[in-house]
Amino acid sequence: MADEQLKQSPLHARHEALGAKFAEFGGWSMPLEYAAGVVKEHTAVREAVGIFDVSHLGKVMVSGPGAADLVNATLSNDLAKVGPGKAQYTLCCNDAGGIVDDLIAYWHDDEHVLLVPNAANSAAVAAKLADAAPEEVKVLDHHDKYAVLAVQGTRSDELLRAVGLPADLDYMSFVEAPWTDGGEVEVGLVVCRTGYTGERGYEVIVANEAAPALWDALMEAGAEFGILPCGLGSRDTLRTEMGYPLHGQDITEETNAVEAGLSWAVGWKKPEFWGRDALLAIKEEGAKRRLVGIVAQGRGIPRPGMSVSLTQHLPLGDVTSGTFSPTLRKGIGLVYVPVGTNPEAEVGVDVRGRREIFQITKPPFVDTSVRES
Repeated sequence: MADEQLKQSPLHARHEALGAKFAEFGGWSMPLEYAAGVVKEHTAVREAVGIFDVSHLGKVMVSGPGAADLVNATLSNDLAKVGPGKAQYTLCCNDAGGIVDDLIAYWHDDEHVLLVPNAANSAAVAAKLADAAPEEVKVLDHHDKYAVLAVQGTRSDELLRAVGLPADLDYMSFVEAPWTDGGEVEVGLVVCRTGYTGERGYEVIVANEAAPALWDALMEAGAEFGILPCGLGSRDTLRTEMGYPLHGQDITEETNAVEAGLSWAVGWKKPEFWGRDALLAIKEEGAKRRLVGIVAQGRGIPRPGMSVSLTQHLPLGDVTSGTFSPTLRKGIGLVYVPVGTNPEAEVGVDVRGRREIFQITKPPFVDTSVRES
């Protein structure tokens, strides 16, 4: 896609001023990394605090009488497990149980549920919900109205408090809060104890026009806590260390929740949701493969698409996500292997024609504090 056709975040000028390298993500031009580089950005999140612009994520508001009922009758997880004021990871599935998208549902009240899908799938998720909605329920795609800033890391609470935002929230909780940058205009925003890094952190949803002032305030206050602006390159290494799946790589419309290890995100006892019958059949029969982690025993770094084999003549599958882990200083990756494969087996990965040895493991690859109180 040509650069002039890519959407830009309301923070694009801030990223340019910081010397960001840009890449295309779901039709958006977003920062891949800044001057410090991916490893230092990654380390800042693990040890201090980092700030990401993830405004490319979708924002789909489902509103009206029965809005929560519509979401619960279509998406995989069960809102009854949580309640208003809570966020929930859930899946939008097709009739065959394949994963159209994975997303977060923010349940404000029975008539308002905000969904945050992936950028590339936002329009498809919104259209699918709109087709299923009764007349009194509206599904509006606010993709271009709101920015999302992710403040992630061990010192994220301190940073939020320093700019006058609420912290100390329970994991997967959110609150609506006022904020001012010191002027006379007060801005309403949503602070969510969520994230995609495996560290304690928050995502702040704010109107586009207020996003630059909030970014500036967080960057200024964050200097005391060792803040670095972080691009989507370090977001990828952080989420891979946690074994969090990426839609389009680890999960797709050709994969399902059972084989991907996402059965916990399915409300199995619900009477209806998209793909329910197919998923129940898969669960009953048992998945034929499963998503596992692999860790390099040498210096090899796996990349998506590289072939994985148990022996030189016994292929298992292809790497779906793979990267260098800045925390472990080793190559790590994710791959689907047949059910019954030894969960501690050594496997070979074809890294540019060399067979590098990796060990199968169960993610996450690192210990983190994401759920700590």
